[in-house]
Amino acid sequence: MDLVKNHLMYAVREEVEILKEQIRELVEKNSQLERENTLLKTLASPEQLEKFQSRLSPEEPAPEAPETPEAPGGSAV
Repeated sequence: MDLVKNHLMYAVREEVEILKEQIRELVEKNSQLERENTLLKTLASPEQLEKFQSRLSPEEPAPEAPETPEAPGGSAV
């Protein structure tokens, strides 16, 4: 019985370590995306933000910045 218990405890600990690593990676990715979002918001003009938000459907929450800012000539960057 102790052998089964030890094996299960080892397996659970191993899974916990894998999940902790995944959480660290997701937190890092989230931080990177937040920085990118902030940068895009600073680069986008108010007109571009308004145009982007007007494209969203009513049931979707409005993001704070466009995904791809446009160049002053109106073409995508």
